Amino acid sequence: MPAKKPATATPSKTMSDFSKIAFYASHKPRAQDALEALESAYGNIAPQDADVIVTLGGDGMMLNALHKFGDLGKPLYGMNLGTLGFMLNSYHLAELPARLEKACAFEVHPLRMQATDIHGKTHKEVAFNEVALLRQTHRTAKIRISVNGTQRLDEVVCDGLLLSTPMGSTAYNSSAGGPIIPLDANLLPLTPISPFRPRKWRGALLNNKSEVSFTVLDAEERSVSATADSHEVRDIASVKIHESRSIGCTLLFDCDNNLAERIMTEQFAQ
Repeated sequence: MPAKKPATATPSKTMSDFSKIAFYASHKPRAQDALEALESAYGNIAPQDADVIVTLGGDGMMLNALHKFGDLGKPLYGMNLGTLGFMLNSYHLAELPARLEKACAFEVHPLRMQATDIHGKTHKEVAFNEVALLRQTHRTAKIRISVNGTQRLDEVVCDGLLLSTPMGSTAYNSSAGGPIIPLDANLLPLTPISPFRPRKWRGALLNNKSEVSFTVLDAEERSVSATADSHEVRDIASVKIHESRSIGCTLLFDCDNNLAERIMTEQFAQ
């Protein structure tokens, strides 16, 4: 993926010409029907030649597009044809170019994961939502946590741990009891999953410049996987994670319901 200047989470009006649109749709019937209608109305340019990539489906489809097309440097605009659609806009066939020209842009940065398995093999992945460490068997995981080279917890006995981006803080992190983080907070939530020991530890908020290291204790008997979004590595021994400011992808939202406002709304959800 190309290097880009670090950007804040403050939305900005886009000024690009979006006459060349690439559509990327899930295989579900509703998304395929929308794809046929949109192609008839606006055509369909190859992603590498397009001004913008429009995804059709759910949040999983947008995550897939971020991984698949992130290195093209094209803005992505999602239309919800799935369930929740947190990272997406509502689906309408009419006036799509006008919506794109009026959209607000948000730069998002992923986590970069380097995992080493019990055989010594290194695996590198990026995650736009979160990196999750999860026990693979009935036995609880035992994991040591270090931040910037300093050991912070000698042993966490748990079902797992996850480190999320601000955008991802509304997803798995939130369901595990972690805090929802505004896009411009420069923080990464570290959240335990079903912790048993220490009993009172419920996670931490880390500066987004931190490097977080996890060491799996008794890794062969208490096996653990590491998943960066949908990319899973089994039988890990250790993991290092940091936010990559050299990787940036632009998400477009209708300005009356943009990503920052959605995250704010989630913090007050009842």
